[in-house]
Amino acid sequence: MAHLRLPPADSIIEWHRHTWGQLACPRVGSIRVSAPGMMWIVPLWRAVWIPPGIDHQVVMLGHAEFHALYIDPGASPLPADACSVIEVSELMRVLTESLAHGMQGSSRHRTLAMQLLIEEVRRAPALPLGLPLPSERRLRALCTAMMEEPGSYRTLQDWARIVGASERTLARLFQSEVNTSFAIWRRQLRLSRAIDLIGRGVPLNEVAAELGYANAPAFSTMFRHALGFPPSQLANTSGARRP
Repeated sequence: MAHLRLPPADSIIEWHRHTWGQLACPRVGSIRVSAPGMMWIVPLWRAVWIPPGIDHQVVMLGHAEFHALYIDPGASPLPADACSVIEVSELMRVLTESLAHGMQGSSRHRTLAMQLLIEEVRRAPALPLGLPLPSERRLRALCTAMMEEPGSYRTLQDWARIVGASERTLARLFQSEVNTSFAIWRRQLRLSRAIDLIGRGVPLNEVAAELGYANAPAFSTMFRHALGFPPSQLANTSGARRP
């Protein structure tokens, strides 16, 4: 089953869970999805997979429209214990839009279309858009401060003095709490913030400046290297389609 959701700008779908799997795919703007210990920013024509039984919250980042695809647990195309963000192929997009708008044809026709869509979801590449959130007090304080200032030039040593822990302790906590390094977590934070800003129509040079990059080309290089597509692909989100 597929539906087109047209929520108010900046609205919030508060914490809830489903007995079915859900794939949420923005067709305008971006959304932020949170689950315990993790957050994802989902840009235009990508999709977040939310397995059955996972508590989650959905926030519209400005004006956003998205397709919601509901999948029976027995047909779940992706892991049943973790959310993830995937690339949306042109075929997935066409099938989702057709099903959401009441695809014409027989019941068998619609069933085959859904089966093909589920197979496309199963084969879709995953994107590194998740931002793990720690629970340890000192590391949580550091990450919260960084989320308020994603373009900060502070080193881990600088942050250690601020939160009252040694640099070595914080480096260990990053590995044990969020299974990554300080540098990679900061990059993921900046990517998440960039997608939010771009989806709101902020020019790329201003996005680059806010995130601590010398210029837009330097920021674009980092973005493309991390995600495999340029930030300009998200710059026109009002009904835009991927080239």
